[in-house]
Amino acid sequence: MVKIQILGTGCPKCNKLTEITERTAQELGIDYHLEKVTDINQIMDFGVMMTPALVVNGEVVIIGRVPTMEELKPLLN
Repeated sequence: MVKIQILGTGCPKCNKLTEITERTAQELGIDYHLEKVTDINQIMDFGVMMTPALVVNGEVVIIGRVPTMEELKPLLN
């Protein structure tokens, strides 16, 4: 199972990242668990200073932007 975490306070970009990540994971047919991390202290624990950010299996892979589905596919596999 792939553990996906969306780091952000709920801004429009954070919501867009959540939407595109879920859509990509479903399209790939992977088994995943998605968690939204909204607590600023937890976000800072990841070393992230700009949101939204995407964490896959504990590794920060995207910071400060919303990637395309094509860009996400290799990160989620």
